[in-house]
Amino acid sequence: MGNVEFATEERTELAEFLGTLTSAEWDSPSLCEGWRVRDVVAHMISYDGLGPAGVLRRFVRGRFRPAVVNEIGVQEYSHEPDRLLELLDERLTPRGFPTWGDGRIAFLDGLIHHQDIRRGLGKQRDVPAERLAVALPLSLGAPPLRAKGRTHGLRLIADDIDVALGEGAEVRGPGEALLLAMAGRRGVVDELTGPGQSVLAERIGG
Repeated sequence: MGNVEFATEERTELAEFLGTLTSAEWDSPSLCEGWRVRDVVAHMISYDGLGPAGVLRRFVRGRFRPAVVNEIGVQEYSHEPDRLLELLDERLTPRGFPTWGDGRIAFLDGLIHHQDIRRGLGKQRDVPAERLAVALPLSLGAPPLRAKGRTHGLRLIADDIDVALGEGAEVRGPGEALLLAMAGRRGVVDELTGPGQSVLAERIGG
């Protein structure tokens, strides 16, 4: 199965979950600093349909600063939950910028942000092992995540799936927690162990 297909599965499962949320939960914080659940959903769909010219215009408006560029998309899709869910349902199969290349943007974005929402609400799930096994190595080559810098000199070992990455002091734990730590999510690193855990925690900032 390819990355776009994995992304479609993530979006489909997320849409089903979002349909169960209350208005208060849509306004609850996610693991993405400063973003509520509704903001994360807006971000996820804000690049769909953008071609090269549209992406360039957005980056120019954001002065090529990723956080500012992403915030522009969130503001453009600042809709009420019902409308956001409607738009997500229309875009379960990603299109445009997230699918460029091999579709890894759409897949990693969908999986990580799904967990940002779930964990923020305290409603965890078991991520399918086949998706984690693909997402972990992919994340090292995804510049927006900056995972390579956080994990330099460390060996990451998932203890629930057959994945080990890098060389150096070991950091061990569930594959999902490793992925989110690699993406810089605070707090998740507490679920990991090993001599390299404190190094990764310091690089994340807590």
